[in-house]
Amino acid sequence: MRGVILLLVTLMATSHNVSAFSFVPSHTSIRDRSSVQSSNRSASRKSHNILSMKVSSPPPYPVRVTVMGGGNFGIALASVVAKKGIPTTLLVRSEEVAEQINEKHRHPKYMKDIALPRTVRATANKKTALSDATYIIHAVPVQYTRDYLNTVKDAIPPNVPILSASKGIETSSLGFMADILKECLGEDRSYAFLSGPSFAREICEGVATAVVIASEDLMLADDLAELMAGEDFAVFTSRDVIGVEVGGAVKNVIAIAAGMCEGLGLGTNAMSGLVTRGCGEMRRLGIYLGARPSTISGLSGVGDTFGTCFGPLSRNRQFGYRLGKGETPEEIRASMTEVAEGVDTSIALVKMIKKRCKGYRLDLKYPILFGVADIIEGNMRPLEGLKGLMNFPTRMENYDERF
Repeated sequence: MRGVILLLVTLMATSHNVSAFSFVPSHTSIRDRSSVQSSNRSASRKSHNILSMKVSSPPPYPVRVTVMGGGNFGIALASVVAKKGIPTTLLVRSEEVAEQINEKHRHPKYMKDIALPRTVRATANKKTALSDATYIIHAVPVQYTRDYLNTVKDAIPPNVPILSASKGIETSSLGFMADILKECLGEDRSYAFLSGPSFAREICEGVATAVVIASEDLMLADDLAELMAGEDFAVFTSRDVIGVEVGGAVKNVIAIAAGMCEGLGLGTNAMSGLVTRGCGEMRRLGIYLGARPSTISGLSGVGDTFGTCFGPLSRNRQFGYRLGKGETPEEIRASMTEVAEGVDTSIALVKMIKKRCKGYRLDLKYPILFGVADIIEGNMRPLEGLKGLMNFPTRMENYDERF
């Protein structure tokens, strides 16, 4: 047990720089950036023991973070930033909710038992929340993102970077979050994307969590990693945006399949096989779209899939479990207080595959992804679909490696 704890401590320590908050945001001047980075290098040489790393101190200039979206994950990320002593604004829908958060330091609906840091302030006024933001975190579900951004985009200052924590594929455009953000907010600002096995409640409770932030602007990814990393929140970086987005979308669909498997009582063997084969489909799709295999096998791909498929807090797994028990998608949706992104994503994913992936018998290359969509659309029953997967024709495990 002691060895496991030591490993976790090492993991958290290595995810952020010793000098941590001595950085400037990537949208500041090159002269300012080079000055601070020189200070960073000097400070980092003074420490050699990885286990003696301290949580970073506040930055030497005013930083303000706004989180758009007051659901569970928005609350969690606001807590992560606010615990670092950074003024954090939570942009919520109603002023009544904002008042309760500001007075009681708890959300009246989501995770009501979790106390929020006092540096989190809430408002329903978009101009108040966004006008002086240094960084903006987007935590609105994918299917509501476009409409939401269209209502707030005029209040978002030019050049302020956006960190997206939303996962999935938009049903109307069949685009990922990177596509939606650029279409709504333009291509003249930098974007980053956070993913990985990260349940909101565990983040708020201070349970050790590791995520990855991907951006085409690696300086922004590094800045955001330093902004958010702490003793119990490890942040790694990547340039592979499409890989992170594919993993974040597909893992929710696999989790629905895993939940159905459990709801039907098919056992651990079947569920393990199903999840593994699902990860194979994720890898195949990711590589086709330009992702790196290492990203699919990392935190945002296989890592997030494990958490979502086997974790008791997973909404997508719970949705699948209830499908397996005989409820209809409509009945389940009507009783859920938060969105299970994998439901709409499963339909959009199949449409996107048919549109963008060329080749023969795509249903044989992505049987789990296609099967989940068929079940949700009512074209087959869960037991029929999962039995069909188990009776799949015998062939090589990875047919695309035959040559």
